[in-house]
Amino acid sequence: MNPLFEHPLAIVDLETTGADPNRDRITEVAILRIDGGRLVERWSSLIDPERPIPPRIQEVTGISDAMVAHAPNFRALADEIAERLADAVFVAHNARFDFNFLRAAFGARGMPFDPAVLCSVKFSRALYPQHARHGLDAIIQRHGYTIANRHRAMADAEIVWRFLQECVASFEPARIEAALKRASSSGRAVPKLPLGDLEALPEAPGVYIFLNGADKLVDIGHTQHLRSKVLGCFTGKPDTRTARIVAQTKRVEIALAAGSLDAHLRELELTRRYQANPVAGAAFGWRFLPNRRRGPVLILDELTGSDPAQWQQVFGCFRGQREAENALRELALLNRLCPQRLGLEQSNGACQAYGLHRCNGVCVEHESAGEHDARLLTALRPLRLKPWPWNGPIAISEIHTASGTTALHVFDRWCLLGSVHDHTSSASPVIHGGASETSVIGAKGAPDAWRRSPRLQLGAIHETSADDLLANLPPRRFDLEAYRLFARWLAQPGHMQAVKELGVSLQSGGDA
Repeated sequence: MNPLFEHPLAIVDLETTGADPNRDRITEVAILRIDGGRLVERWSSLIDPERPIPPRIQEVTGISDAMVAHAPNFRALADEIAERLADAVFVAHNARFDFNFLRAAFGARGMPFDPAVLCSVKFSRALYPQHARHGLDAIIQRHGYTIANRHRAMADAEIVWRFLQECVASFEPARIEAALKRASSSGRAVPKLPLGDLEALPEAPGVYIFLNGADKLVDIGHTQHLRSKVLGCFTGKPDTRTARIVAQTKRVEIALAAGSLDAHLRELELTRRYQANPVAGAAFGWRFLPNRRRGPVLILDELTGSDPAQWQQVFGCFRGQREAENALRELALLNRLCPQRLGLEQSNGACQAYGLHRCNGVCVEHESAGEHDARLLTALRPLRLKPWPWNGPIAISEIHTASGTTALHVFDRWCLLGSVHDHTSSASPVIHGGASETSVIGAKGAPDAWRRSPRLQLGAIHETSADDLLANLPPRRFDLEAYRLFARWLAQPGHMQAVKELGVSLQSGGDA
């Protein structure tokens, strides 16, 4: 007997009100019972989810509120479903989805549910590694199947059964057995996903936020591929750090981004949002005091929130006093500068560096103050803030067509003046103000809505329209972290060409 049929199979397909097993409910179930390689039972039923079915779900599945109004609820069917699944391998396409819904539904009744599981998506990947896509639609197209009621439970389950039969006919038993090892698991090994519609995540740029039961931040990060990144954390083989994060996470939120710059900026916004004291990181610079007979000739200035256009003889952008002093000590060592005159050492007479032949002797008048300070300014010059390449404010427009997410960022003298985000059903070259709720399509083809992400500001980010932002630019306020990530982004190939000086017509590009 073929290895696939050594144990009874229960091929299952569900339709649901959404993609989150913690919140949504089952609307239809279909079970095909396979024994000895033969179909021995076909059974399906509509299920009353005891809540309205979202209109978009009704459009996709064809299952309306009226159709389930007189159907039994899951409680009434639980024993019958459990009996049909008993002693069989649970088989489903993207088994994680269907298994988690049934686990949650049985769990609400206190019923155990831990069958062996075979995911036909993983089975397809193991047998057909040359193909990139293994969703049910891709399999239908690739194998030339026809289906009359796609997204109805029985029709989808029958496609899975047909696919399994074709696999058995096309591959040697040894190959089938190897694929089964890769695609099978115990029920306990199927991860319980946290709150948040992970199955409905798009493959789009954005920020993921992992929260614990008290809504405290566990982890946050940006990625160009939200679905792969987030699901990978909960369904892959995690390293020690990821396993610890996953164990603490009870809820996942996302913020869609229009591109790489937007993703970085939104991560910075949200990180500060979840910090106990959401303030911008400190920034310090050394300010030179000219024409002083005695030291120190440098003092440390707080730069956060100031206007770089007003900086006079300021060198470096450091996160704190220790970082600033360490950088200055290294500069002194490399250039034989006097720590005493720099303010790094308080003493009379010769400084310690002079005794070690690491100072030219301004402290003992072997070098004039003017000569020393001229060398100091030459050494400090590379630490100055990079020259602003444009004559005034600039705008960067990002668009991610697939998710319909757009963003506009305005910078001047390395300061972020504001950002405007929007999510629409389709991308548009016009950037509108205000954030709207994000709708995404789930793994079963069902759309679901993520909660609107908090609109958080770096500096004076506007919550109105792009026109309002451009017409009423706020004052420049320096933010070290925003400056560093923007400078890194700008240095990447092709990004300089995305910049539009204000007064130049803003034109949108393609996908970010």
